[in-house]
Amino acid sequence: MSYFSPFYLVMVPLLMAIYQLASRKARPVILLLASYMFIWFASNKLIIYILLATLGIHYFGMWLDDLEKEKKAAIKDVERSERKLIKASFKKKEWHVLIFAIVLFVIVLFAFKYVGFFVSILNDIFALTSAPVFIKYQKIIAPIGISYYTLQCIAYLSDIYLGKIQAERNLFKLALYLAFFPCIMEGPIVRATDTLGQLTNGEPLNYHNVTFGIQRMGWGLFKKYVIADRLNIPVTLIFTNYAHYHGGTLFLGMIGYTMLLYCEFSGTMDVVIGTAQIFNITLPENFRQPFFAKNVSDFWTRWHITLGAFFRDYIYYPMSLSKPLKALTKKTRAKLGNHYGPLVTGAIALFVVWFCNGLWHGAGWTYLFYGMYHFFFILSESLTEQLVVNGCEKLHINRESKPYRIFQSFKLCIFIFVGEMFFRAPTVSQGFAMLSKTLRDFTFSGKELLKLGIDKYDYGVLIILFAISMLKEKKINVRETIAAKPIVLRWSIYYAFIIAVLIFGAYGVGYLPVAPIYADF
Repeated sequence: MSYFSPFYLVMVPLLMAIYQLASRKARPVILLLASYMFIWFASNKLIIYILLATLGIHYFGMWLDDLEKEKKAAIKDVERSERKLIKASFKKKEWHVLIFAIVLFVIVLFAFKYVGFFVSILNDIFALTSAPVFIKYQKIIAPIGISYYTLQCIAYLSDIYLGKIQAERNLFKLALYLAFFPCIMEGPIVRATDTLGQLTNGEPLNYHNVTFGIQRMGWGLFKKYVIADRLNIPVTLIFTNYAHYHGGTLFLGMIGYTMLLYCEFSGTMDVVIGTAQIFNITLPENFRQPFFAKNVSDFWTRWHITLGAFFRDYIYYPMSLSKPLKALTKKTRAKLGNHYGPLVTGAIALFVVWFCNGLWHGAGWTYLFYGMYHFFFILSESLTEQLVVNGCEKLHINRESKPYRIFQSFKLCIFIFVGEMFFRAPTVSQGFAMLSKTLRDFTFSGKELLKLGIDKYDYGVLIILFAISMLKEKKINVRETIAAKPIVLRWSIYYAFIIAVLIFGAYGVGYLPVAPIYADF
């Protein structure tokens, strides 16, 4: 099951017809039924877990809301001196409810995704110590979307605790918020403030949203079929048989996999966001031209944006502003100064963020290494930022000039390509073996390049992707620009695009389509 499957591409038009014919009150019900049908076809009886998660956030949300109401009633007619104590008492109760709920959701996620990994670590430790212990473990199939809706549950309850939103007492609305079918498999990770109000409006379909939604879906299909699936051929060959290729070819494999991953995931987001737009629902963007970023930190504000925002708002900031770390910041600032002092405590929170980020992507050493890899470079950038600024000033280098920006982009891309190589490699040791061979034997073989399953014209489609990204980075809205053209020219462009996907799409005999990569996370 994927957003590019025939089932999905037939389901959406049928749903559009049913939705439009239904009454305004019935439309949200239709969206919920469609969402549950999609989840049922994808994971069958495991749909029970999202149902239980919905009941869970409904109950805990109301509990937090009721405690807040009790607090307001309790402080209404008391002296000001007593109010502080009452508020502190209720805040403590709310904190315990929130932590209990989060721990419950995390335990369920851990049971499905991480028990096997940690059991294997324990067995390795027992083997090293010659302990006569071996833990048997039967792998459990994880419910579809559990990584995504678990984070949405945590965000929803945290926002209630922080006073950003009030608990939604309508169970139906919460169910649709958590199960909305375009988001369930690969995100984006939406918050209640993003979609809860939109989902139940039941507005009729309109020409603008339908046409723009279909355009967005078409661009996603292009990325998936014409680019990602095409690149999957050489990438699979290179990573499977890396020992037989020269370093230059391995480097192309790193680039190819990064582009494949980007086109598959961002293409999926295009289909997801386009589908939601058809039904008058605006989802948060998950990508913003990441390869035009200035540095690794900036890259992660442009790549998988909603995941990065979740870790920032619910892990990094709460940790940085906690009493222990604030006390530590005060001490380090006194010893190391205003720049380097806060970096010490910031590094602690940053480490936790990237450990969780790596682990969220998967239960494996390659994913943990991937998280620590980015932690190292982001921390290094923070530590050296002032030195770079001072150096540029002394050398009279304009950091906003085009040559310097090109240098920044080139440096960033090297870091990203190497990081994605470890992400794709089956083991960390293979990742280092590929990196070592790339550095020791950076030569290209024409014969090798011709045996990778695609030709120079196949690589040429990346130029289209780069051109569109460049226009978007310059704040040029390509879809709006095309839509403003005369009808003949506009539809000529649309039909040319459709024909390009049909003709140049990589499907059929000889092609290996890319599985929905982020659906596994």
